[in-house]
Amino acid sequence: MIEKKLKEAFDPYYEAPIEVWTRFCSLCEEVTFKKNQKFKFENSIARHGYFLLEGAVGSFVWKKNNYACLDFFFEGSFFADDYSLTTGLPSSLELIALEKSLALQISKTNINILKETPIGKTLFLIGEQNDNAKREKQRMDLMTKTAEERYLDLLENRKDILTRVPQKHIASFLGITKQSLSRIRRKISNSD
Repeated sequence: MIEKKLKEAFDPYYEAPIEVWTRFCSLCEEVTFKKNQKFKFENSIARHGYFLLEGAVGSFVWKKNNYACLDFFFEGSFFADDYSLTTGLPSSLELIALEKSLALQISKTNINILKETPIGKTLFLIGEQNDNAKREKQRMDLMTKTAEERYLDLLENRKDILTRVPQKHIASFLGITKQSLSRIRRKISNSD
């Protein structure tokens, strides 16, 4: 039951009744993405938000001759190009399926319908606050921790990334080259 998955994903932040999630589902459609399928393109306007039911997705920007990875999303994650979805402006962010994926897709129009209800307004506000806090922590970690410390954080807190995401994307997410990531991994495995 998809409503239960939505509720379970959001309950740590706010426990809304199951009826809220049933309503949410009624405004969504299921979509599938093939591995490596780009479904939000650079310099386009985002028209949907998503909840990932199965698979893995990454958000990327093109930098020089390569993708820079901003974040990863796995089952039970809400995600979107928040900047573009909120402003209605194009952005350089791209969303790419890293595995075959199944998601709930909700249109900007239906998001606005939900936001017109008191509970919908509350859920989106809480979601945005938690998303902003997560991004702020990522920025602080990038500025204050070494690449090795950030990798150790992944090992401890986000092991799913290490087994499901290509090394080049993990290196990019950490802000380092693939070669630096290999050195860090060797150093850590030799110290065990």
